[in-house]
Amino acid sequence: QEGLTNTYTIGPGGTITMPLIGAVPARGRTPSGLAAAITARLRNGFIRDPSVAVEIDSYRPFFILGEVAAPGQYPYVPNMTVESAVAIAGGFSPRAKRDSVILTHPEGASSLRAAVPLGTPLSPGDTVMVGERWF
Repeated sequence: QEGLTNTYTIGPGGTITMPLIGAVPARGRTPSGLAAAITARLRNGFIRDPSVAVEIDSYRPFFILGEVAAPGQYPYVPNMTVESAVAIAGGFSPRAKRDSVILTHPEGASSLRAAVPLGTPLSPGDTVMVGERWF
């Protein structure tokens, strides 16, 4: 349908809002799972045989700060690790603590914060803090 094909943004509540069917929960769903949910809603009284495709246009950025060459906000790439995030930020500074970093992961209204090794997977919206070593 012409009026339904569009780019939709997942809002802070974890939903997308579409014409005809309103808000559809998207948080925690795969693209194929979201497509199935949209298809089911459209089939329920709106479109006889809907064909729905969902693609991720862009991810939320990740943030890196502390002892790296270029701290800041960077685009997230699927299958990133903390180590690849450090590489994107120009690598460690000479004073950087290189064995672990502090990772903050937003989780709903709160966030999880932990010291993690460099091989830890990164998610969109995460913040990486590279600390300073003392000697």
